[in-house]
Amino acid sequence: MLSKLLPTTVVGSYPQPDWLVDRTALSKTVPRVRVRALWRVADEHLEQAQDDATLLAIRDMERAGIDIVSDGEMRRESYSNRFATALEGVDADHPAMITNPSGRTLPVPRVVGRIRRREAVEVRDMQFLRRNTDRLAKITLPGPFTLSQQASNEFYRDAAEMAMDFAVVVNEEARDLQAAGADVIQLDEPWLRNDPEAAKRYAVQAIDRALEGLTVPTVVHLCFGYAAVVNRKPTGYSFLPQLADCGARQISIEAAQPRLDLGILKEFAGKQIVLGVLDLGDAQIETPQQVAERIRNGLRYVSADRLIPAPDCGMKYLPRDVAFGKLRSLCEGATIVRRELA
Repeated sequence: MLSKLLPTTVVGSYPQPDWLVDRTALSKTVPRVRVRALWRVADEHLEQAQDDATLLAIRDMERAGIDIVSDGEMRRESYSNRFATALEGVDADHPAMITNPSGRTLPVPRVVGRIRRREAVEVRDMQFLRRNTDRLAKITLPGPFTLSQQASNEFYRDAAEMAMDFAVVVNEEARDLQAAGADVIQLDEPWLRNDPEAAKRYAVQAIDRALEGLTVPTVVHLCFGYAAVVNRKPTGYSFLPQLADCGARQISIEAAQPRLDLGILKEFAGKQIVLGVLDLGDAQIETPQQVAERIRNGLRYVSADRLIPAPDCGMKYLPRDVAFGKLRSLCEGATIVRRELA
């Protein structure tokens, strides 16, 4: 990792260009199954278009000053569905309908057989990112608990057994991503808060299995959902302290929009904290001074060598100019605080 204090990073996604996806349609959904209609580019040109969009995302992050960049997740309809629907044992063509905690009915994949990985899903993405930046590079995967919550179990004895098989395939993918040059690997686990009782029973076990054998820094990210989808957010997590003993080196949390009580961070003395200091529910671009104050608040509970400033969550639902402006303020705000610590 970087030796500098307060290295900046992103959570994963960056806004996809209007010429690549139908952003009006995208704004209404976080797909769990594949939604080909979201893409504006014909199949024979789609990979090339996604590559071009990925370059735009990388360059925006670099121009803004981000220290640990991602590929912007330009090839994904959502953070989870591309990986989930590529697995053996998963039927995404004949989805089931579930009601999520917000009361919305969603189509989700059906698990109809033992979950196995047919082939690498994101390795080419990581190789492309590695070739096109000299900065530290992060790539994300959906976590095993969230994958199990976003599927209809029609095969396994129970959800815990299904989650552990998801953990195995996530681990296989993560090991290949590490070999492809990933400097940081993040598991997205936003659904930990949706069923905290189930999470307490088997989430940490599944997360640790998914991270088994990795030597690069690993992250678990949890949040309250995309700001474009969830407007009213609680001020505390129903599942967070339990992650203090998980195998991930870093815990990534949403803190700016929900005005999270950062006192909870005292429970993570052994972890680095990726602290959300950009409110993605507000289209106004924070000033560097506002970002600096949020970082200072984090430093009341986390030492500077363990704090990594970031957006609250993925930025894909923001206008691109707003996302870029927020990232630039993030980097400038971190520079302000870094100078104060010198």
